Amino acid sequence: MAEIEINIKYFTDKIDKLQYINGNSDWIDLRAAEEVALKKGEYKLIPLGVAMELPRGYEAHVVPRSSTFKNFGIIQTNSMGVIDESYCGDSDQWYMPVFAIRDTVIHVNDRICQFRIIKHQPEIIFNEMPSLTGENRGGFGTSGKQ
Repeated sequence: MAEIEINIKYFTDKIDKLQYINGNSDWIDLRAAEEVALKKGEYKLIPLGVAMELPRGYEAHVVPRSSTFKNFGIIQTNSMGVIDESYCGDSDQWYMPVFAIRDTVIHVNDRICQFRIIKHQPEIIFNEMPSLTGENRGGFGTSGKQ
């Protein structure tokens, strides 16, 4: 697979530099750039300490790490953040919008979310049909529990 170079700006020297861990996962961890204390029911934007110039035709998908809810009691409010290549200015720091389920403190350099970059979806043309030819599966949620 070809490598892609991305220009990155760090807003602090208190977080570890980003690194791609080849062979383990192609998701890259992002860290809290400030200490953030939240009370149960509170919403905040957690600064991630980076801005990037993504390649033309790409976007970043930002999601919580699998341990984020367990460790910090927060959920990402929009389930997944999408950062397109136009968000690339010198002040365009990335953030994670969160809602606290319990009182919590997130410390500087805590790994709280992860991202990967994805090519933009191609243009789609929708062809309206009176019926579809695929076999019916039985409706929403019918694939079973196992």
